[in-house]
Amino acid sequence: MRLPWELLVLQSFMLCLADDNILHGPVFIQEPSSVIFALDSEEKKVKLNCEVKGNPKPTIRWKLNGTIVDIGMDYRYSVVEGSLLINNPNKTQDAGTYQCIATNSFGTIVSREAKLQFAYLENFKTRTRSTVSVRQGQGMVLLCGPPPHSGELIYAWIFNEYPTFVHQDNRRFVSQETGNLYIAKVEKSDVGNYTCVVTNTVTNTRVRGPPTPLILRNDGKTSITF
Repeated sequence: MRLPWELLVLQSFMLCLADDNILHGPVFIQEPSSVIFALDSEEKKVKLNCEVKGNPKPTIRWKLNGTIVDIGMDYRYSVVEGSLLINNPNKTQDAGTYQCIATNSFGTIVSREAKLQFAYLENFKTRTRSTVSVRQGQGMVLLCGPPPHSGELIYAWIFNEYPTFVHQDNRRFVSQETGNLYIAKVEKSDVGNYTCVVTNTVTNTRVRGPPTPLILRNDGKTSITF
């Protein structure tokens, strides 16, 4: 005589066997999710997950920006158990919107859209920045002008030499939207060189811009040259 728990296990096993033998169209077990890939990552591949069940076993294809990915024409692409692997991903060729497509004799299903984005941070241009002159007691702004990038950035400013950073207070403010440095009521102690520092939170890379000299003037006018 079987124990109740043995009967439950046996019943579950039989139901699984029955499900495997029932003919049905493809059903997603896992759909792809959006990925942000760091270009300087040591991991030189991207995986977009897709898992499907169906009977007969579905065939899997992938679309990039609405066009079928031709796996046979590009050695960098491969499909492993439904998931798309991209070796040596390239931001020009591979960035975009992907969808997994599963097909068997009972029909076709298309996954949700998943975006592949690339995070990177280029260097600042090396051109010299012009001097900013301002009268003592006036307000001023220094533009950061971040280099080409993708991914969230964090901004800071070096005052004269690293590691002396500008500390934000009731006079000094660094915008995390633009990277610009605002100084209210400039004092003599503010005179010096200011360097914008940009950090990409995805790639963890950091670059510095060229320094911008700040000086005081005595004619009552503010001159800011960028």
